Amino acid sequence: MTESRLKARHPAFTRWADHRLTVPAVFAWGAAFVLVAQPGAAASALLVAVACLSASLALWRALASAEAGSRRGRVLRRVRGGLPTLAVCAGIGACIATAVLVLQPLREPPLLVDSAQQTLSAELEVLGTPSETAHSGFGGESVSGVRFEATLQRVQDSAGSSDLTSTRVLLFVDNLATVDAPVIGSTIRVDARFRPTDDGSQTAWLAFAEGRPQTIQPPGWQLAWAADLRARFADAARGLPGDGAELVPGLALGDDSLVDASLDEAMKDSGLSHLTAVSGANCAIVIAGAFLLAGFAGLRRGARLGAAGAVLVLFVILVTPQPSVIRAAAMAAIVLVSIGASRSARGMPVLCLAVVSLIVTDPWLSHSFGFALSSLATAGLLLFTRPLTSALSRWTPTWLAAVIAVPLAAQLACQPVLVLLTPTIAPYSIPANLLAAPAAPIATVVGLLACLMGALIPPLAVPTVWLCWLPAAWIGAVARFFAGAPGARLPWVPGLVGALLVLVLTALALWVVLASGTPRLRRITAVFLVAAVVGVYGGVLVGGTIALRLSVPQNWRIAACDVGQGDAVLVRSGDAIALIDTGPEPDALRACLDRMQIGRIDLLVLTHFDLDHIGGIGTALGRADAVLVGPTDGGADERVVRRLVESGATVRQAARGDRGELGALRWDVLWPVVDTTLRGNGASVTLRFSGDIDALFLGDLGESDQAQLMAEGRIGPVDVVKVAHHGSGDQSAELYNRIHAPAGIISVGADNDYGHPNDRILEILADASTRVFRTDQLGLIVVSIEGDDTVVWSERKAAAGAASAVSAPPSRLDKRTDRVRTRGYCTRRKTNGEGLDPATLVGAGSPCARCAGIGHGVVSRRAQHPAAP
Repeated sequence: MTESRLKARHPAFTRWADHRLTVPAVFAWGAAFVLVAQPGAAASALLVAVACLSASLALWRALASAEAGSRRGRVLRRVRGGLPTLAVCAGIGACIATAVLVLQPLREPPLLVDSAQQTLSAELEVLGTPSETAHSGFGGESVSGVRFEATLQRVQDSAGSSDLTSTRVLLFVDNLATVDAPVIGSTIRVDARFRPTDDGSQTAWLAFAEGRPQTIQPPGWQLAWAADLRARFADAARGLPGDGAELVPGLALGDDSLVDASLDEAMKDSGLSHLTAVSGANCAIVIAGAFLLAGFAGLRRGARLGAAGAVLVLFVILVTPQPSVIRAAAMAAIVLVSIGASRSARGMPVLCLAVVSLIVTDPWLSHSFGFALSSLATAGLLLFTRPLTSALSRWTPTWLAAVIAVPLAAQLACQPVLVLLTPTIAPYSIPANLLAAPAAPIATVVGLLACLMGALIPPLAVPTVWLCWLPAAWIGAVARFFAGAPGARLPWVPGLVGALLVLVLTALALWVVLASGTPRLRRITAVFLVAAVVGVYGGVLVGGTIALRLSVPQNWRIAACDVGQGDAVLVRSGDAIALIDTGPEPDALRACLDRMQIGRIDLLVLTHFDLDHIGGIGTALGRADAVLVGPTDGGADERVVRRLVESGATVRQAARGDRGELGALRWDVLWPVVDTTLRGNGASVTLRFSGDIDALFLGDLGESDQAQLMAEGRIGPVDVVKVAHHGSGDQSAELYNRIHAPAGIISVGADNDYGHPNDRILEILADASTRVFRTDQLGLIVVSIEGDDTVVWSERKAAAGAASAVSAPPSRLDKRTDRVRTRGYCTRRKTNGEGLDPATLVGAGSPCARCAGIGHGVVSRRAQHPAAP
């Protein structure tokens, strides 16, 4: 019996046929995920796959004559029915293992492996659009630049040895603007240092350019044409106002280079970030438009298919081949081929075939979050939209049920992976999508027309871009509204446990909504599910959050957030809060503010505009009342200031002599001087807080700037110093001796690339009798006042030996008792009249009575220290 007759006589066959490729697709993804992470197992996997393929084919043939009438015969025929799937999986596994065996050596050119971290001359073909980067240089200077993906074609060392290869790398180029970066398809030559990535990464190497790349071959005409169109469209969008200007290129072409950090954060918090990524909807719009135009032109079916295919290729070139674009284009191509062959093309088989084809071609796609989210969202729409619409229509009109089902299906499918990326839940994503998603196709169609108008009919391009701006501005407004709503991001269990928990709860929820059964059974199951969610969420997260908050001293004055390689320090006096810098990214700052129960920020200080100090600005927007900023240097800095003003904050540039009050504390700006010509690190806003605690915050000042700071005015002793520039070696020993702080906080990322903190600053601090507390070792660091003691608390214990390596010499601490806080543990050291005696350590291994459960670290207060030299 033919397949068409089976479908006609047995509707269940259609549902089964739609999912025949699901198992091979899932197997392909899993096999590729494992093999690219463990490439050494590829040869063994190939042998096993070939053996399984041979065995399944032989067994399938041997069971062909099984008798259908007997019970044994029915079992054997069922076994035989499953053998084709096993054979297909084995064949796919063999292909993936072969691909890994062939491609892995190309990812490890001998010259790169032998010369890692050495400067090599390289020729590369640019693959991706550039994105901005910013970091602090090894010498303390502020450095900005770009990064983009490229294919390494040739590499040569200083001795003249060379390798030909085809390896994907991520190239970082300092002191280069995005507008000056090489375009996609061009071949460049550059001297660079190379560092390998993990085996599973799509980019095999990170390359750090030393100097500007030189273009030795321009791109082909088609790539040059696409780059020119993208550049013209982006330039036209820059002239538009507000958030709409930033979203227009993303909605039309998937180009999010104009989206600033705060809008990007708002799009993520509201669950709308997928709208700026090219997906199957974009490809469907393009192909439908091509079919319509070809139909109006009177072309036959074959010509219409050819025109649609050509337009699809041009569209992929225009928007650049990102993982989501590749998946969508592959599905579209399969649909076109199916139409040309006069065969039906149902959604799930097409998706599965596209996934298998792409992963067999490039197994490293299995580790791409973008590819995973794109595929899962498509699968969710194909599998759950119709059943959810049917289920929801029991309580709502059918049209409303269909509108709700689309974003709900995609969200349910993607949420386990989203939790792996960011351990939070966006509860407003569905209503936000209900309001914003209908505007996205309009922006896409009009934006594509505007992009083409820029090349074909330039006078019409500007008004068309303005038409595209209207739906884009609406989407931006929706994102801002929901991102600013209470509970826009709910914390969740991080890591694989959190993802599995979401997966289980999602499966239970779908079963409750979609499964057949009595209403009473569904109600009982629903109540159980709600109780389980509330219990898990309350027990694991709320209970954990309460425990963490209770462990933090309630009378804290200073809190150094653990935000990685960056600064974000809170200062509190009564109910008044100051935040000095925001760290490199919003999520880490948000977690710290939530833990410290911070809602409003009375004073926000942006010491300077390096990414590691302002990258988390999206979290601070809308919270800050007054903002002090360092000198701006270019359009990017001005955009940050403009965004702060638009959020309702009062912003002014800080200069020496500015002063104010934070509760009972007084703050004074010590640097930079009025009308300074300095920019970046050297112009870092330097503040001193005075009152029941004295603290000095040095930003990223280098040694020469610190010398000028001392020359400009009297720098006296303080209780706490925020060590400059994450502990770089470019520091003034005289300054730290003069302030003679008992406690020094270094906000630094673990295993950072800059060697922070430098041994020199650790020696300087030791000589100044300053005990060091590092966020990379201790996590969150909190300073509070207990009587005449400055008490330092940290969320975790430093690694064995770390404290002794960085702490001040015990003999220099003039205090009767010193307690060093670790999580729920402290040690008390007996002292003689001159200082601490490490040999008389007592109480090791158990907390003292006072510190049981919540330990402390106590260092001497300024009033009890000898005068600074």
